[in-house]
Amino acid sequence: MNQSLTKAIAENFLGTAPSWYKLTIIGFLILNPIVIFTLGTFVAGWLLVAEFIFTLAMALKCYPLQPGGLLAIQAVIVGMTTADQVYYEVEHNLPVLLLLMFMVAGIFFLKEMLLFTFTKILLGVRSKILLSLLFCAVSAVLSAFLDALTVTAVVITVAEGFYAVYHKVASGKGYDISHDASDDELVETLYREDLDQFRAFLRNLMMHAAVGTALGGVMTIVGEPQNLLIAKEAGWEFMEFFWRMAPISLPVFVVGLATCVMLEYFGWFGYGADLRPGVRKVLEEYDDFESARRTVRDKAILLVQAAAAIVLVIALGNHLAEVGIIGLMIIVLATSLTGVIEEKRIGHAFEEALPFTSLLVVFFGIVAVIQDQSLFDPVTNLVLGLEGDLRVVMFFIANGVLSMISDNVFVATVYIGEVKEALLNGTIVREEFELLAVAINTGTNIPSVATPNGQAAFLFLLTSALAPLIRLSYGRMVLLALPYTITMTTTGLLAVIYLL
Repeated sequence: MNQSLTKAIAENFLGTAPSWYKLTIIGFLILNPIVIFTLGTFVAGWLLVAEFIFTLAMALKCYPLQPGGLLAIQAVIVGMTTADQVYYEVEHNLPVLLLLMFMVAGIFFLKEMLLFTFTKILLGVRSKILLSLLFCAVSAVLSAFLDALTVTAVVITVAEGFYAVYHKVASGKGYDISHDASDDELVETLYREDLDQFRAFLRNLMMHAAVGTALGGVMTIVGEPQNLLIAKEAGWEFMEFFWRMAPISLPVFVVGLATCVMLEYFGWFGYGADLRPGVRKVLEEYDDFESARRTVRDKAILLVQAAAAIVLVIALGNHLAEVGIIGLMIIVLATSLTGVIEEKRIGHAFEEALPFTSLLVVFFGIVAVIQDQSLFDPVTNLVLGLEGDLRVVMFFIANGVLSMISDNVFVATVYIGEVKEALLNGTIVREEFELLAVAINTGTNIPSVATPNGQAAFLFLLTSALAPLIRLSYGRMVLLALPYTITMTTTGLLAVIYLL
């Protein structure tokens, strides 16, 4: 009986994750206290960061919330951080959490309108290069005035809709029949090759769009959370912030779009997957099917959702309230005016966002360790010890490298605080402070596309329900982002050296 119970507990641990993965996590949990007592908390802190990144990299094997959460809990228990510090990080990032809880759900209630609009675009633009450029450029423009996570939520919703439609047909089911898009067992042999190609096609578009959010997000105060913080410390208004960043952000924007075209033209790094005629035919037939059965009430729903989307853009563009509160407003408007009043239907909209919200809180636990153990201090002190133009360049590089490891908002918060303190102490003059502020903002926004750790929008995409459907793993995401990382970071660095 005891053996059976022990075996059951072992099998239940992390569920269906591979045995080697379970043993690895157990090994981490055993190793960490040993490293603390032998090598100290600083080394153990960096080891914990590496372990957490591992859980992100293995997201398709096991959702990172559970293994990452165990690591974060252990960090609190062994004293590498405190529950109060974790709460402080959560409180400090409450706007981001509210955004995830309410804005992602709000986008869910605009799904029909978004799918309708993007279906017309997808079927109307036959050139993959032009379509990719469109996804990248539009995401950049929207992210400059909205929020990168909101834009990412939109494209995820659209891609999930496309995938679900084709997967139903490939599984021999009708459009209006409930279906599990993650189950390939029923996919007919005739459709399997086209399905794999369609996955690659969607991966391409999603990565172009994700990079687009970074291209636009660096430009304005509202583009990324740290932008607002940096602008507040520097005393910059909307247009002044834009022009301060322009010598770096505009060349990077142009090079980013050029990289998009080049990747699709040459088919490098896994790009260049076309929409096959068979898939296009299915989507066209679905569009015809939806158009034929669309009632007056359905048209009214589309109009209401379009109006809600306009309200969303206006509210976000003018920063009328915190993004999450605006998302809640969209939920109320979109549901009350389209007849969605059942608790079950409303609750379904939160299924996508809440697991990632929980994961982000766990991530803040890791950030609390970074803060309490001063893991970034050696780099920070080294960079602050430099002088003149070299200091500005190294600020861009240091912020970029650290943002690839940790959250870019956290890195920017640490560095702008250090620089502001140096200004107040008279260590640097106002002119150098402004140059360093630009280097911090562009450094945290541009090179951070290298990994999903750096940008919340990238991490959201990696841990979304869409990622396993289109086979978007951590490693594949890094590979797809690599050419963008190289061209955009190089351009940004050259701009800092010669144009700033």
